[in-house]
Amino acid sequence: MAINNSSPDLSDSERSELPEKDHRTGHLEYVREVEPVASYSPTATKRLLRKIDLRLIPFLALLYLLSFLDRTNIGNARLAGLEESLGMSGLQYNHALAIFFPFYVIVEVPSNMMMKRTRPALWIPFIMVFWGITTTLMGLVDSYAGLMVARAALGIAEGGLFPGVAFYITLWYRRHECGFRMALFFSAATAAGAFGGLLARGISEMDGVAGRDGWAWIFILEGLATLVVAIVAFFVMYDYPSTAKFLTADEKVEVTQRLKLDRSSLADEYDLKYLRQAFGDWKIWVHMFITIGNYTPVYSVALFMPTIVAGLGYSNETAQLMTVPPYVVACAFCITGGYLADKFKSRGIFMIGFFCIALVGFVMLIASTNHGVQYAGVFFVAAGIYSNVPQGVSWNGNNIGGSTKRGAGVAMHVSFGNLGGIIAAYIYRPADSPRYLSGHGTLIGLITMSTCLSIFMTLYLRRENERRDAVKPVEAYTEAERVAERERGDYASFFRYTV
Repeated sequence: MAINNSSPDLSDSERSELPEKDHRTGHLEYVREVEPVASYSPTATKRLLRKIDLRLIPFLALLYLLSFLDRTNIGNARLAGLEESLGMSGLQYNHALAIFFPFYVIVEVPSNMMMKRTRPALWIPFIMVFWGITTTLMGLVDSYAGLMVARAALGIAEGGLFPGVAFYITLWYRRHECGFRMALFFSAATAAGAFGGLLARGISEMDGVAGRDGWAWIFILEGLATLVVAIVAFFVMYDYPSTAKFLTADEKVEVTQRLKLDRSSLADEYDLKYLRQAFGDWKIWVHMFITIGNYTPVYSVALFMPTIVAGLGYSNETAQLMTVPPYVVACAFCITGGYLADKFKSRGIFMIGFFCIALVGFVMLIASTNHGVQYAGVFFVAAGIYSNVPQGVSWNGNNIGGSTKRGAGVAMHVSFGNLGGIIAAYIYRPADSPRYLSGHGTLIGLITMSTCLSIFMTLYLRRENERRDAVKPVEAYTEAERVAERERGDYASFFRYTV
């Protein structure tokens, strides 16, 4: 939570290290240069990072678990009788899926800018309250039109969470520490897939309670859970390292210095010119196309896995339960990949590898008629595509210089990728059941595109780093030279890309 500099429980030394509000921008800024302190030992640094991890990551993961659960539980509600109850037919279910995403995408960049202008510990809980209420009310709709309105409102409400948290993590960790934390955070999506199937199977047994169908109770109870956590979030979330009560004064200075060294003295203030820089950076646009090629299968699997598994000959109830194991495996791959990518300080090669794993899975689904082989293919698909969500956002965020440009660039990355949700809504059509050959083929094409673009970016970034090193090694730059280029972001000659 934010700390008031006049708080009586702070010592003079602690108060001197805290930021004050810049009345021109409304942001907390340091009004004097932080006094340097002795650098922490590797052991002390690991202890500090574990302290931050325990305070931030579990709760952030919980928020995303609820978010992913609330946007994809419509797939479980479908098996619990949603379409029959609301008299839906044809492609109306697909329309209900698709309408969520345009509204979700529209709010992502403005939401990140709003979080930059306000405070993370205020903005993120606020949007949670909005989507918790919306999910709960979705259980009260009694018509197709009502469901469409509720899904559109849910898109507006949820749009700011993922890009907001992705940007928020970069405010606490160095570039090669973000990937593992992003993987831990996003692993909540795979947990939501596994947990959602189990939860929906149990809640659907409430069919008829208070005159409501089982599918309605899925929305109501999961929405109320989100609302409770949102209220708690107002009291337990933190804004920035410099204002975190759980850090000592020395720890605040250590985190600030580590981030300053990692960000290479680049501009950190809010200015619309950095937003324009983000929109004009071709590298961010390449990452956006990589992302849409990955997010489309992510949403296709999230929304249709129960339907795909049911098409293998299982009952709806059994299919709910059989969606759990692939998500458990995907979670393990996601976390392991994030850890190894941070350890080796490399992203591209991991993304290429995970895309290849996903391609193997889709080939198994499209080429075999054996239900065992097809079900095994679902494991490969889930492990490959889910693992690349945190890899991709970390890779893009690592290579954007300056916090405002990075906030905009991450939001652009995520929002364009989420347009894949619109495509995903129509990938698996009822007419193609049960093999869905056209859907699997479309996703193979998109993943192939993302693989090729990932190979291109890996080669380009490696060559660009070599070119800059040949001109002048990064350690040879003085602080004055760095400051002179502070507004150039990742185009500054001393900036080195994560390959």
